[in-house]
Amino acid sequence: MAYIWATTLIVGLLVYAFYELLNIKKRKRFPPGPKGLPILGHLHLLAEKFLKTYDHIFAGRPHHEASQYLDYGQKNLTFAKYGAYWRNMRKLCTVHLLNSHKMNSFRSMRKQEVELLIESLKEQAHDCVAVDLSAKITSLNANLTCLMVFGNKYMDEDLDKRGFKAVVQDVVHLAGTPNLRDFFPFLGVIDLQGFTRKLKDLSKVLDKFVERIIDDHVQSHDEKQAKDLSTP
Repeated sequence: MAYIWATTLIVGLLVYAFYELLNIKKRKRFPPGPKGLPILGHLHLLAEKFLKTYDHIFAGRPHHEASQYLDYGQKNLTFAKYGAYWRNMRKLCTVHLLNSHKMNSFRSMRKQEVELLIESLKEQAHDCVAVDLSAKITSLNANLTCLMVFGNKYMDEDLDKRGFKAVVQDVVHLAGTPNLRDFFPFLGVIDLQGFTRKLKDLSKVLDKFVERIIDDHVQSHDEKQAKDLSTP
């Protein structure tokens, strides 16, 4: 296998050198310019223009149907279109939500949840019970997210009868699967892949869960309530 790769590389270099020798006279007729790389040519210069000089032009996000339904019209930080809204969201996350002081304030909470997970695994191992580690990790992430964002934990059934793991898997699957409507918007009326129906059903599940969280958050304003990301 290595011999084949070495032979292919040598032949490719010889062909490239022969091509350069044949065209050396023709090149002299053109004005002098930046030297290109073998095979790549001037792509590295194009990348510099794309990523540095004109990055603000290409900073926007194209239409993404999954984000339209799951993120309330592409309003999250990842899929939001470049502009004042996106810049304010990034500033909000950087300055108020994801700073080191805010993250350190939840250290004891994270430690407690991890310890609970370890104890649960020990008990199930002692009883020789098979463990779905993926479901455990998903539940841990969901608990930490809810505690940090909402100040409270929720049971799997509070989100949907299928549980957090199934809903999260559906979100990841629908968000990551290529959708024809993203590339050919005129196919939106047909919905060949059934994406729109699935996204609408999933968005209703998430909306119902978020509305319940908001109601709980509004109704509990006592001093004993656990702190969350909205608490200074």
